[in-house]
Amino acid sequence: MEKKRYERPYIIKMNTGLMNKFGTRSDNEPVTHIESVPVKSLISDYGSPLFVISEKQIRRNYQNATRIFKMRYPKIQFAWSYKTNYMNAVCRIFHQEGSWGEVVSGFEYDKALGNGVPGNKIIFNGPNKSDEDLIKASKNDSLIHIDHYDELYSLIRLSEEINLKPRVAIRVNMDTGIYPKWDRFGFNFENGQAWNALTRIINSDNLELVGIHCHIGTFMLSADAYAIAARNLCELAWSVKERFGKMVQYIDLGGGFPSSNTLKGAYLPGSDTIPSIDQFADSITDVILGYGFKQDELPLLILETGRALIDDAAFLLGTVLATKRLSDGRRATIMDFGLNSLFTSLWYDHKISPAQKLGNQTEEMVMFGPLCMNIDVVRESITMPMLQKGDQVVVHKVGAYNMTQWMQFITLRPNIVLIDNDNKTHIIRKAENLLYIQELEEVPEHLK
Repeated sequence: MEKKRYERPYIIKMNTGLMNKFGTRSDNEPVTHIESVPVKSLISDYGSPLFVISEKQIRRNYQNATRIFKMRYPKIQFAWSYKTNYMNAVCRIFHQEGSWGEVVSGFEYDKALGNGVPGNKIIFNGPNKSDEDLIKASKNDSLIHIDHYDELYSLIRLSEEINLKPRVAIRVNMDTGIYPKWDRFGFNFENGQAWNALTRIINSDNLELVGIHCHIGTFMLSADAYAIAARNLCELAWSVKERFGKMVQYIDLGGGFPSSNTLKGAYLPGSDTIPSIDQFADSITDVILGYGFKQDELPLLILETGRALIDDAAFLLGTVLATKRLSDGRRATIMDFGLNSLFTSLWYDHKISPAQKLGNQTEEMVMFGPLCMNIDVVRESITMPMLQKGDQVVVHKVGAYNMTQWMQFITLRPNIVLIDNDNKTHIIRKAENLLYIQELEEVPEHLK
């Protein structure tokens, strides 16, 4: 019989945490498998920490969202947001399901082309498009969403120089009752900037206006805000039709649908508070269908949903490095992953589950990463079983932004594994090593 590890006795004030009208909730059931693959074998085969992505869940999420919107509106197109997760394997799953590509840089644009997305099915957003980017997108017949007047003037100049007629839309910002307002990007609706930009495009002989776009925010908790946004875009589209006799081909409502993660400081868990995709679909489609467009004039509705389609399809597996008592008596657990891998722990109180059956005793603890930085905190407070060195955990809903905003700092970035529809595992990004990190460095001769 294995001897139990000694831990000195201590006195702790009993604290059940903040109460709400549902009481307290404990989520300490062990998660031993991802799909049907054992967590222990994943870590044994691919190391710890380890990102694991479920292909089945991605496809389920996409098919469910598409079904919900198509039940309500006849012309729907999703465009995968590359910045949310641009692992090629992930992008290709979305493209296989029928998603276009939505990119915000020349780098992402080239990735989309490399993943086989036809140029006319790439939406090019963002404020930083070089002349070379604009020329490439124009020649590929991509949809260029103009962000500011300087970009508009550049496109007019380039279209005259290279004798092309780019397909363009404008990005519109507006007041939807959500604060702070996202007015950094695009042309403002309320002060007339958006209408002025549309007029300049229509009066240009070298640009073809095909759509109107907005992206009103991120992790949006109000479906009503999308109703306001849809109404404002419909008003602009209707004004173009009335004034110039031209019907725009599409309205793009951008992204921003939340996942079921729990935001830091939230009173209730995210799963209890976020609107469903059905609610977003009702708010958006009711406005467009009721605006007055004829059946054959209904614009294509484009959605650039990212986070809501990928977050719950990915997990981060990790291992306890050590446990200790802080000076104030709190228990601290040190993990082998931190902010460099789990960037979204700055935003969310991620659900974390043990990967093996532990005892019934639980304790509130702080969970640190391995970095030599005081801000490397995975969870400021979480009630968990008494984790010990070598125990393993599963972090839930990490698919959005962690694999694009992670950074190489102090430790190397880990393997990423995909579990396919047949429950076979595939490395889709190899763990970094020193050779990879130093590959682009140059040492001056006098220092060799």
